[in-house]
Amino acid sequence: MKSSIINSIKSLPPLPKTVIDMQRVCNDPNSSIHDLVKTVETDPMIVANLLKAANSPLYSFRREINNVSQAVSLFGMSMTRSIGLGNSVRKLLNVDMEPYGITSDRFAEISSMQAALMQAWYMKIDRAKADKLFLAAFLQETGKIIIASDVIQEELATNFKADIDSAIDIASVERSYVQETTASVTAAIFTHWNFDKEFVEMIEFSDTPDAAPEEVQEYARALNVIKTIIPINDPFGDHGVAYGLKKAEAAGYDITKLQAAIDSILDKINTK
Repeated sequence: MKSSIINSIKSLPPLPKTVIDMQRVCNDPNSSIHDLVKTVETDPMIVANLLKAANSPLYSFRREINNVSQAVSLFGMSMTRSIGLGNSVRKLLNVDMEPYGITSDRFAEISSMQAALMQAWYMKIDRAKADKLFLAAFLQETGKIIIASDVIQEELATNFKADIDSAIDIASVERSYVQETTASVTAAIFTHWNFDKEFVEMIEFSDTPDAAPEEVQEYARALNVIKTIIPINDPFGDHGVAYGLKKAEAAGYDITKLQAAIDSILDKINTK
């Protein structure tokens, strides 16, 4: 891995205490939603982001959500942790996504769309796997923050942005500039933060799912399908949707479930 990227990852600060506490609560089988509510309420930024997500059209709750207890009850512990962690990570990494041609807010929206589509799709397949994949989908683009920073430091942002704008294969553009892809950089970030091996590997192999260890191959394939459908430079574009459905079908999925999930998310986005 490029030394400048390695140094950027090594210099990352630790995760905020609230995020670590959320992880601990969610991993404790004896913890309750009430325990998680108490933890979330200690961090005003996480509270604000959670309520913003709860009132987003992506999740279409039937009423306005105006307190943490309502939001956590509706999202559940796993999704609450994912949303809190994802927004905290982006704040911690000081997002500047100009080389990718988007704002930090748009980057957050795309990450949310990827997670929401994963949830809508995989809840029709396996609820336990859906919980794991929601977190991974929400965070799988994190490495782009480090790549963008490196490209800016090397004064290559203008050329990089032009190549990304027209790219069918974003990973190949990243590799040509920084010798790494978002998948490998994201995996290195979460290894640095001591995330479990399964989580790291499902993201690490999301560009090359056939090369993944057998126990994470399905997860890596699902992540690959989602980021094919919702690439950062053309979310839900015709080519990405068609290619994502083709990949899913080749992997043995019932694509009617994926198409239904795509239609559902698009309906929510278009009614904003």
